[in-house]
This record gives sequence, structure tokens and C-alpha cells, in this order.
Amino acid sequence: MSRIVFVTGTDTGVGKSVVTAGLLAAAGAAGLRAVGLKPVAAGGFAGDDGWVNEDALLLQSAASVPLTYAEVNPVMLPEAIAPHIAAVRAGRPLAVAPLAAAVRDVLARHQPDIAFVEGAGGWLCPLNDRETLADLAVALGADVVLVAGLRLGCLNHSLLTAVAVAGAGLRLVAWAGNVIDPDMPVRDENVATLRARLPAPCLGVVPWLGQAPRPAAVAAALETGSLWSRP
Repeated sequence: MSRIVFVTGTDTGVGKSVVTAGLLAAAGAAGLRAVGLKPVAAGGFAGDDGWVNEDALLLQSAASVPLTYAEVNPVMLPEAIAPHIAAVRAGRPLAVAPLAAAVRDVLARHQPDIAFVEGAGGWLCPLNDRETLADLAVALGADVVLVAGLRLGCLNHSLLTAVAVAGAGLRLVAWAGNVIDPDMPVRDENVATLRARLPAPCLGVVPWLGQAPRPAAVAAALETGSLWSRP
């Protein structure tokens, strides 16, 4: 049975896809069959076979199990805005049940050891008038990894997210810092505070690696042994 890990972030643009790609690279190097899924993506460009999203393409390329683009990203919304609004404007209503079914279908057909399911935006990013991406994580019974974008405000955002994950009845099994502001003051002190206060081990801090870091370089900054050893 495939293990499902839901990757959430403290906000949009904090490096969820970068860290997820690094986790995929690390899983492959550890001999695991790993896939990366992004059930909903908002914002992209028109490719040869329709609209595609850069983050979803990154996950597709970093996985150790080959998937089609549609398997990685079943719902691609062209506008780079909040998914529930983009969905209404595109005439493609979102709901947890079909998104969870799409994830389970991929797992049933490919049977990976581990699947990293990346959210969009932060933990409570809306899907419709009632449901959020947190509800998708709950429906999948996923463990949760938090990506903390290291910039001013990350302490509050990280700790609030951890409280919300626990409130949903899920396990925050690990977190990773990602440097998105290379000039952030007292960054080390902020990381130390998160290490002390978040109720999960830190996989590491990904340094500033430029705009398009390679998954292997991200994996080199992460200590993932604790993640693979969890049941």
C-alpha cells in the first residue's frame, strides 16, 4: 500500500514544489518508487498538448516512476489566481471527492512506495464554497510535510499551520525550511525557534539556490532518513 505524504506550505510561492522535487530525488536515491502529484494547479502556459504548469512538470521530471502529465496534474487552471476562483472562471468546479479519486487511481495503477501530493497555496486554500485542500489531505489519510518559506512572518505562519494540521486530525511528520529571502535578517534564530516549537523533526534548510534549483541539489540539503523510517 502506497504511503501518501501531503506537502503543504506556509503560503504560496514558498517553494513547495522545489522541496517536493528534492524529496522525490532523495526517495529515488534511496531506492524507493516515488511519484509526485499536484491535483490542482493554477497558472501555466500552453504546451503542445494543452495547458501545463511548471511546478507539475518539475514533479513529473523528478519522480522515479514515469507518469503522464495528466496523471500528475489532473486539473490545470490557466489563471494564476486562487484555485477556487480560477475554477469558476474556467467553468471547472473543484471538489475533494474527484481529486482524491484521481490520486487513488494513480496509486492503484502504478503502486509506488510513496506519493508526494503537493497542495496549492497554503493549508486552507479553498477549493469551493465549503472545502479546502486540507480536506483533500484528510480524505487521503495523508501524513503532512510543511515547507516553511524563510522570510519575515514565517514563525506565525508555520506555527498556525501546525495547529491547523493537528486540528484536522493528521500528523505533521516533518518540516523543511526554504530560503526565499536570501537577505532575511536573523534567519538562523528564526530556524532555531521553529526547531524548538514545531512538533515534528526538521528535514533541513534549503539554501538560496537561484530561480530553478536542481532537485538533486535540494535533496543534498535535506536529511530524509527519518521520513522513510516512519510507518
